[in-house]
Amino acid sequence: MARKKAYTEEEVIEKAMNLFWRNGYETTSMQMLEKEMGINKFSIYASFGSKNGVFLESIKCYRERLGQITSKLKASSNGIEGLKQYFYDFIDFSRETTVGRGCLITNTANELSQDADPKIRKEVSKFTEEIRQLFINNLAQDLTKDAATVNEQGDYLIIAMVGLSSASRLFDKPQLRNYIENTFKNL
Repeated sequence: MARKKAYTEEEVIEKAMNLFWRNGYETTSMQMLEKEMGINKFSIYASFGSKNGVFLESIKCYRERLGQITSKLKASSNGIEGLKQYFYDFIDFSRETTVGRGCLITNTANELSQDADPKIRKEVSKFTEEIRQLFINNLAQDLTKDAATVNEQGDYLIIAMVGLSSASRLFDKPQLRNYIENTFKNL
Protein backbone atom coordinates (compact mmCIF):
# COMPACT_ATOMS: atom_id res chain seq x y z
CA MET A 1 0.00 0.00 0.00
CA ALA A 2 1.34 3.44 -0.96
CA ARG A 3 2.18 5.82 1.84
CA LYS A 4 0.43 9.15 2.03
CA LYS A 5 2.71 12.18 1.63
CA ALA A 6 3.21 14.12 4.84
CA TYR A 7 3.85 17.32 2.89
CA THR A 8 2.28 19.49 0.25
CA GLU A 9 4.32 19.71 -2.96
CA GLU A 10 3.46 23.41 -3.43
CA GLU A 11 4.76 24.26 0.05
CA VAL A 12 8.03 22.36 -0.30
CA ILE A 13 8.61 23.78 -3.79
CA GLU A 14 8.10 27.31 -2.45
CA LYS A 15 10.79 26.59 0.13
CA ALA A 16 13.10 25.12 -2.53
CA MET A 17 12.49 28.10 -4.82
CA ASN A 18 13.54 30.50 -2.07
CA LEU A 19 16.65 28.42 -1.39
CA PHE A 20 17.65 28.41 -5.07
CA TRP A 21 16.86 32.13 -5.28
CA ARG A 22 19.14 32.93 -2.34
CA ASN A 23 21.98 30.52 -3.07
CA GLY A 24 21.84 29.76 -6.77
CA TYR A 25 21.27 26.51 -8.59
CA GLU A 26 24.83 25.20 -8.59
CA THR A 27 25.52 26.01 -4.91
CA THR A 28 22.31 24.40 -3.68
CA SER A 29 22.98 20.80 -2.71
CA MET A 30 20.56 17.95 -2.12
CA GLN A 31 21.40 18.15 1.59
CA MET A 32 20.44 21.82 1.60
CA LEU A 33 17.20 20.99 -0.21
CA GLU A 34 16.38 18.24 2.30
CA LYS A 35 16.87 20.62 5.20
CA GLU A 36 15.01 23.56 3.64
CA MET A 37 12.13 21.51 2.25
CA GLY A 38 11.81 19.45 5.44
CA ILE A 39 11.66 16.15 3.53
CA ASN A 40 14.21 13.43 2.89
CA LYS A 41 16.07 12.61 -0.33
CA PHE A 42 13.81 9.64 -1.03
CA SER A 43 10.74 11.91 -0.97
CA ILE A 44 12.46 14.49 -3.16
CA TYR A 45 13.38 11.86 -5.74
CA ALA A 46 9.94 10.22 -5.53
CA SER A 47 8.10 13.51 -6.07
CA PHE A 48 10.43 15.45 -8.37
CA GLY A 49 12.91 12.95 -9.82
CA SER A 50 16.09 14.92 -9.13
CA LYS A 51 17.55 18.26 -8.11
CA ASN A 52 16.84 19.39 -11.68
CA GLY A 53 13.21 18.36 -11.29
CA VAL A 54 12.95 20.38 -8.07
CA PHE A 55 14.52 23.34 -9.83
CA LEU A 56 12.19 23.16 -12.84
CA GLU A 57 9.23 23.13 -10.44
CA SER A 58 10.82 26.07 -8.61
CA ILE A 59 10.88 28.03 -11.87
CA LYS A 60 7.14 27.40 -12.26
CA CYS A 61 6.60 28.63 -8.71
CA TYR A 62 8.73 31.71 -9.41
CA ARG A 63 6.66 32.48 -12.53
CA GLU A 64 3.51 32.36 -10.44
CA ARG A 65 4.96 34.69 -7.82
CA LEU A 66 6.30 37.07 -10.46
CA GLY A 67 2.81 37.01 -11.96
CA GLN A 68 1.91 39.62 -9.35
CA ILE A 69 3.81 42.20 -11.37
CA THR A 70 3.81 40.69 -14.87
CA SER A 71 0.00 40.66 -14.92
CA LYS A 72 0.08 44.37 -14.11
CA LEU A 73 2.43 44.94 -17.06
CA LYS A 74 0.27 42.80 -19.37
CA ALA A 75 -2.75 44.94 -18.51
CA SER A 76 -0.87 48.23 -18.77
CA SER A 77 -1.82 50.71 -21.45
CA ASN A 78 0.81 53.25 -20.33
CA GLY A 79 3.58 52.17 -22.71
CA ILE A 80 6.96 53.27 -21.39
CA GLU A 81 5.53 54.46 -18.06
CA GLY A 82 4.08 50.98 -17.48
CA LEU A 83 7.47 49.47 -18.29
CA LYS A 84 9.24 51.80 -15.91
CA GLN A 85 6.75 50.88 -13.17
CA TYR A 86 7.50 47.20 -13.82
CA PHE A 87 11.19 47.87 -13.12
CA TYR A 88 10.28 49.60 -9.84
CA ASP A 89 7.85 46.83 -8.94
CA PHE A 90 10.58 44.27 -9.59
CA ILE A 91 12.87 45.91 -7.02
CA ASP A 92 10.16 45.55 -4.37
CA PHE A 93 9.37 42.00 -5.52
CA SER A 94 12.99 40.88 -5.30
CA ARG A 95 13.61 42.20 -1.79
CA GLU A 96 13.97 39.82 1.09
CA THR A 97 14.05 42.08 4.13
CA THR A 98 16.67 44.69 3.19
CA VAL A 99 18.65 42.43 0.88
CA GLY A 100 17.73 42.11 -2.78
CA ARG A 101 17.76 38.60 -4.18
CA GLY A 102 17.82 39.64 -7.81
CA CYS A 103 15.89 37.45 -10.20
CA LEU A 104 15.92 33.66 -9.87
CA ILE A 105 16.22 33.35 -13.65
CA THR A 106 18.99 35.93 -14.01
CA ASN A 107 20.89 34.43 -11.09
CA THR A 108 20.63 31.03 -12.75
CA ALA A 109 21.64 32.33 -16.19
CA ASN A 110 24.73 33.92 -14.65
CA GLU A 111 25.92 30.60 -13.24
CA LEU A 112 24.92 28.07 -15.90
CA SER A 113 27.73 26.46 -17.81
CA GLN A 114 27.57 25.35 -21.43
CA ASP A 115 27.04 21.75 -20.33
CA ALA A 116 24.12 22.54 -18.01
CA ASP A 117 20.93 20.52 -18.28
CA PRO A 118 19.28 21.45 -21.61
CA LYS A 119 15.84 21.54 -19.95
CA ILE A 120 17.03 24.18 -17.49
CA ARG A 121 18.73 26.20 -20.24
CA LYS A 122 15.51 26.01 -22.27
CA GLU A 123 13.35 27.19 -19.35
CA VAL A 124 15.69 30.11 -18.62
CA SER A 125 15.63 31.16 -22.31
CA LYS A 126 11.87 30.72 -22.56
CA PHE A 127 11.26 32.80 -19.44
CA THR A 128 13.55 35.60 -20.64
CA GLU A 129 11.90 35.68 -24.06
CA GLU A 130 8.43 35.91 -22.47
CA ILE A 131 9.47 38.95 -20.44
CA ARG A 132 11.14 40.49 -23.51
CA GLN A 133 7.88 39.99 -25.42
CA LEU A 134 5.95 41.79 -22.67
CA PHE A 135 8.37 44.69 -23.04
CA ILE A 136 7.88 44.71 -26.81
CA ASN A 137 4.09 44.68 -26.45
CA ASN A 138 4.24 47.73 -24.21
CA LEU A 139 6.74 49.54 -26.42
CA ALA A 140 4.49 48.92 -29.42
CA GLN A 141 1.78 51.00 -27.75
CA ASP A 142 3.73 54.00 -29.04
CA LEU A 143 2.48 54.07 -32.62
CA THR A 144 5.31 56.41 -33.68
CA LYS A 145 7.83 53.54 -33.29
CA ASP A 146 8.40 51.15 -36.15
CA ALA A 147 8.78 47.40 -35.58
CA ALA A 148 12.59 47.49 -35.82
CA THR A 149 12.82 50.21 -33.16
CA VAL A 150 10.40 48.35 -30.89
CA ASN A 151 12.49 45.15 -31.19
CA GLU A 152 15.77 46.99 -30.57
CA GLN A 153 14.33 48.69 -27.52
CA GLY A 154 12.89 45.37 -26.33
CA ASP A 155 16.41 43.92 -26.49
CA TYR A 156 17.76 46.96 -24.67
CA LEU A 157 15.18 46.63 -21.89
CA ILE A 158 15.64 42.90 -21.32
CA ILE A 159 19.39 43.46 -21.03
CA ALA A 160 18.73 46.42 -18.70
CA MET A 161 16.47 44.16 -16.64
CA VAL A 162 19.25 41.58 -16.33
CA GLY A 163 21.50 44.41 -15.14
CA LEU A 164 18.88 45.60 -12.65
CA SER A 165 18.40 42.05 -11.38
CA SER A 166 22.10 41.72 -10.68
CA ALA A 167 22.44 45.25 -9.31
CA SER A 168 19.50 44.78 -6.93
CA ARG A 169 21.62 42.29 -4.97
CA LEU A 170 24.29 44.90 -4.26
CA PHE A 171 22.98 48.43 -4.41
CA ASP A 172 20.49 50.44 -2.38
CA LYS A 173 17.17 51.82 -3.54
CA PRO A 174 18.42 55.34 -4.44
CA GLN A 175 21.14 53.84 -6.65
CA LEU A 176 18.65 51.47 -8.29
CA ARG A 177 16.26 54.37 -8.82
CA ASN A 178 19.04 56.25 -10.66
CA TYR A 179 19.67 53.16 -12.79
CA ILE A 180 15.99 52.90 -13.76
CA GLU A 181 15.58 56.59 -14.48
CA ASN A 182 18.69 56.61 -16.68
CA THR A 183 17.58 53.43 -18.46
CA PHE A 184 14.32 55.05 -19.48
CA LYS A 185 15.91 58.36 -20.54
CA ASN A 186 17.29 56.50 -23.55
CA LEU A 187 13.87 55.50 -24.82
